[in-house]
Amino acid sequence: MFALSNLSRHRLQLEGASREAEGYLELGMSAQALGSLQRRGKLVHADAHACYLMGEAFRELDRHSEAVIPLRRSVELDPTPTEAWLALGWCYKRSGRLDEAIWSLEQAIRRTPGDALLNYNLACYYSLAGRNLDALRRLKRAFDLDASFRSMVTGEPDFAPLRDDPAFRMLLAATAS
Repeated sequence: MFALSNLSRHRLQLEGASREAEGYLELGMSAQALGSLQRRGKLVHADAHACYLMGEAFRELDRHSEAVIPLRRSVELDPTPTEAWLALGWCYKRSGRLDEAIWSLEQAIRRTPGDALLNYNLACYYSLAGRNLDALRRLKRAFDLDASFRSMVTGEPDFAPLRDDPAFRMLLAATAS
């Protein structure tokens, strides 16, 4: 019989914890997902996907400030997954860190410029930051990529700062179906 190396054993433990956490998250059992990952400690902090899952668990528990740490680690380890950047921006925003939320989505858009959801959310954040022209450009880009985002604007509170802007009204009129 051969013995598994420590690295192989740790990898198997991490994969098991990640699968377990994914299952818990799918069932809406965020506290259990978080517990599963926290028991693996340092193993989680060395893996981008596990960090993302931990951030998602914190996010679903409305612990946004705590979610930032593993989400930030996730994008440091692997900057390619759009969902990690989006979650990070979402948590920064809800932690009162709008500039960092904008930074997160700008990083994501550099990697995935054709993602309508990223463009839409960045438009929201720009609007809240008073960056009207940037918001309008991103909003138009989101509409160009996916016209269904047009229907979300009316009920979106993040666009309240733009509602009286003539350019905003013109954009909505020009893109109306």
